[in-house]
Amino acid sequence: MAIVEVGPESDIQPGQSACVFVNDIPIAIFNVNGEYYAIGDTCTHEDFSLSEGEVFEDATVECALHGSRFDLRTGEALSLPATGSAGSYEVWVEDGVIKLDVP
Repeated sequence: MAIVEVGPESDIQPGQSACVFVNDIPIAIFNVNGEYYAIGDTCTHEDFSLSEGEVFEDATVECALHGSRFDLRTGEALSLPATGSAGSYEVWVEDGVIKLDVP
């Protein structure tokens, strides 16, 4: 695993998300009321960015393409048509910088 600095925590405000690429892997980072989550950015149903979806306070995101919901804690699909997991990554803030632990 490698620790990657994403950027300042002020770049992703509560209720917002962003997509970053680490080793060509798209990773979506979400801020839910000051808590950060990171999952794979690609919907498991169809090739679409989850970071473009609506973020909810129950730590879920809804894919903007077909409405599948994903758990931001685990990356697991919670509703059809998506199934399986988008994957999840450890994310934290240290000294005002968002950091990820990635393979």
